[in-house]
Amino acid sequence: METKWCPLKLLITGASGLYGSKLAELATAKNYEVYSGYSRDRPAYGTPIQFDVSDKNRVEEVLQKVNPEVVVHAAALTDVDKCEINKDLAWNINVEGTRNIAEAVKTSRAFLICISTDYVFNGEKGNYTETDPPDPINYYGLTKLKAEELVEDVLDKYCIARTSVIYGAKPAAGKINFVLWLLNKLRQKEAVKIVVDQWNSPTLNTNLAEMTWEIIQRKMTGVYHLSGATRIRRYDFAKSIASAFNLDPALIIPSASSEFTWAAKRPKDSSLSVEKAENALTKKPLPVDQALSQLRSEMYSANL
Repeated sequence: METKWCPLKLLITGASGLYGSKLAELATAKNYEVYSGYSRDRPAYGTPIQFDVSDKNRVEEVLQKVNPEVVVHAAALTDVDKCEINKDLAWNINVEGTRNIAEAVKTSRAFLICISTDYVFNGEKGNYTETDPPDPINYYGLTKLKAEELVEDVLDKYCIARTSVIYGAKPAAGKINFVLWLLNKLRQKEAVKIVVDQWNSPTLNTNLAEMTWEIIQRKMTGVYHLSGATRIRRYDFAKSIASAFNLDPALIIPSASSEFTWAAKRPKDSSLSVEKAENALTKKPLPVDQALSQLRSEMYSANL
């Protein structure tokens, strides 16, 4: 019979972000000792500890001071266009930052979970499994793939968790996610153009945090796709959001990607197969309708 492994100390990088803040909230509610790493925006949960992951000496200092059993590395520059425009910054944070974390983790003998992205794939196929070969088409995806490879090179035991289009009930790190942005527009009766030719696997941050928590408890290793269970067009996702919140779907205007000017290319279909996670985890990836129902409940209970 499998026994659950219970860590005493958890360090989260990027703990003020949409995912990191939810994981910190979940872990502190379970009375674990949570250290919430951040660079700019002070986290709402856990013991805040400020450091830049691209600063090797500071990363080593923090790992020695905290001495965590588990490190969840969620800090990243996720602005896809900014990564394309400022490649040095993207490389320093996403690649060198991960190198620093992985090497410090190896020294401290902690267990590392590294959060990655569906954008490591080129989007030509969709419904990607963990064994499909990555082939990023933008610089953000390239840096995240290099980060994955670093973790694999440096550590013997680790977990890489790829996810897709994270959303949640509250703004995080000074930014609102796609769902909150859309809800704001629709509530103000504003028409919005949403692409019809991009597919992905939108992921509720609460669901992602719960799946990660199970991986922490069981110390599961390898690569997992931890995303929503539904492959869906961005346009259809927007329509589902409108329906879930009783807003006017006619305000959502179907548009082609070619109508938008972006610095970085977007994969057409970067949706992730979650079959491996569904088979392995007790906390399953949620279908989009269930996830939006849970989001609605979270927002209403918090008067958001």
